[in-house]
Amino acid sequence: MYKDFQSFLSNELESIEAAGLFKRERIITTPQQAAIKVSTGQEVLNFCANNYLGLSNNAELIKASKEALDSHGFGMSSVRFICGTQDLHIELEKKIAEFFGTEDSILYAACFDANGGVFEPLLGEEDAIISDSLNHASIIDGVRLCKAQRYRYANADMEELENCLKLAQAQRFRLIVTDGVFSMDGNVAPLDKIYELAGKYNAMIMVDESHSAGVVGNTGRGTTELYDLRGKVEIITGTLGKAFGGAIGGFTTGKKEIIAMLRQRSRPYLFSNSIPPMVAASGIAMFNMMSRTNELQDKLHNNTKYFVEKMLAAGFDIKPTQSAICALMLYDAKLSQDFAAKMLEEGIYVIGFYFPVVPKGQARIRIQISAGHEPEHLDRAIAAFTKVGKELGVLKS
Repeated sequence: MYKDFQSFLSNELESIEAAGLFKRERIITTPQQAAIKVSTGQEVLNFCANNYLGLSNNAELIKASKEALDSHGFGMSSVRFICGTQDLHIELEKKIAEFFGTEDSILYAACFDANGGVFEPLLGEEDAIISDSLNHASIIDGVRLCKAQRYRYANADMEELENCLKLAQAQRFRLIVTDGVFSMDGNVAPLDKIYELAGKYNAMIMVDESHSAGVVGNTGRGTTELYDLRGKVEIITGTLGKAFGGAIGGFTTGKKEIIAMLRQRSRPYLFSNSIPPMVAASGIAMFNMMSRTNELQDKLHNNTKYFVEKMLAAGFDIKPTQSAICALMLYDAKLSQDFAAKMLEEGIYVIGFYFPVVPKGQARIRIQISAGHEPEHLDRAIAAFTKVGKELGVLKS
């Protein structure tokens, strides 16, 4: 039997390779930070990590992790409701709720699990989920696991959202679901307008803050801070794996009754191991750091503003952004791959994206700015982009 299946998989893999979509992993031999070394020995500046606050190799978080290894051990070997809950897990959940201005929180192994486990316990076939067309794959998968009626609106299109809400009046409960920041474009969801429509049509709101928490808003509290809606959104999901240190772990935070129901019925929570004590401890240390200072958010915002202004001045086509994601539009798929390859030769690590990851004719380089980047890193990257842009005809010489 396997010979037939093996042949099928081999053909599929060859097709992926031929289409230029085969994913290969570059091996990093140093800690994750602004300047890294890869297995070839090359030293590069990393502009494609989700390390928005530069905390992936932060000394304070490493210290907290080491101390937790000694005080609380290595792992839990259990799910939460059997014998997998330590005081560190409870404290971290409280810190998350305090940070976002919500009532309660629940931890998951990843935000993929948080999104995968949020819909089915809360909504049934008599309810409706209204989802942005560019929402993350984990939201799409989570919605598929739920029997609720599904509606979909074009990215950030409030007219389409309102039409969906009108149709969804036939259902019992309505939940609007959106990313806070859309990861390929860097645009922020118009949460103020979504909130207005939710009130008009008696709907709830869920926001995935994975790319916006720690980044968006004056103090990095995400889109609810940006739009002065703290405590007014029913469900927020997010991750510890991006701005918040980059390890593992996801969470859902929001109304206490929703969190209580997830503890009872959310399958990824009930049937997955607890996050390791050292991850919980470093998460607590990180949120304590966020409460003491806004230095990293300020640096990130300044870095992003400087980088975008310089790239626009150089003549590049950069999508408007309120996040740390800058989409350099190249439109042609092959050009995006050639551009990324030449940037690596210049010592700048970026990735080109094209169909089917982004729409046809919308190929781009996604650049991710970090508080870990120093001015000389930014200037070196801008110089490399300008050089390669001229070589490939993107910029006029």
